[in-house]
Amino acid sequence: MREAQWKDYELIDCSDGERLERWGEIVLIRPDPQIIWSTGHKSPLWKNAHARYTRSSSGGGAWQYYKKLPSQWTISYKELTFGIKPMGFKHTGVFPEQAVNWDFASDKIRSCGRQLKVLNMFAYTGAATLACLNAGAAVTHVDASKGMVQWAKENAALSKLSDKPVRWLVDDCVKFVQREQRRGNKYDGIIMDPPSYGRGPGGEVWKLEEQLFSLVELCLPILSEQAEFFILNSYTTGLSPAVMEYLLGVMLKKKLGGSVSSSEIGLHVTESGFTLPCGSTAIWMR
Repeated sequence: MREAQWKDYELIDCSDGERLERWGEIVLIRPDPQIIWSTGHKSPLWKNAHARYTRSSSGGGAWQYYKKLPSQWTISYKELTFGIKPMGFKHTGVFPEQAVNWDFASDKIRSCGRQLKVLNMFAYTGAATLACLNAGAAVTHVDASKGMVQWAKENAALSKLSDKPVRWLVDDCVKFVQREQRRGNKYDGIIMDPPSYGRGPGGEVWKLEEQLFSLVELCLPILSEQAEFFILNSYTTGLSPAVMEYLLGVMLKKKLGGSVSSSEIGLHVTESGFTLPCGSTAIWMR
């Protein structure tokens, strides 16, 4: 299992369905349904957190604030800086386990000896976009949420990357790729982190297990002949790393050669010394 190497983020402990996390100087408690063990609350920070997100029995949930929090604060990962704030449905604006994928993309971009064109789909607040820009790529950042794209722009400014070659697009990812096919645009790298569930503009239900094959297939025509990587990430428990690796193998390796790999990604837990699984990633690379 691959782990990210953080200084400004720490998963201090996890027990009884909750994570105890440090985001810079701020300590938060957030729910995580896969934490099915009860190992006690040894760390004194369990009783000294700034805020806790509690789920409601009727769905959703809310933050409980024990100490005054700034409306937003920042944390850094290597040369990158991100704005953090408690959001609805427990999120903070960054998925820290994804840093291993930022590092992989950065290393590939730097080792190519040419500027790569990278497409970041379902790009959220832009951490992967910033990592690619910082490594020298030209990036197209696509997300359907106007608020998330604005947040990504703010993160670019915090990271002093606003002047880098990037297109910020508020768009439906599927429709965007279909238009890119018609325009004949190509990319040397694609990063895809689609949601597990969702609803389309017409109310249609999105389930990743049912849509992923067609989504990857849709991207094949916009991969350049010199494409270097395709990163596919999932938080869907029904999609194992091996299934995602097989998918990229039969679709990309067959057409472009190269190699495929997959792994769980996770976060080191300070208290136990073990790793908390946080999703799966499959990668095709030349």
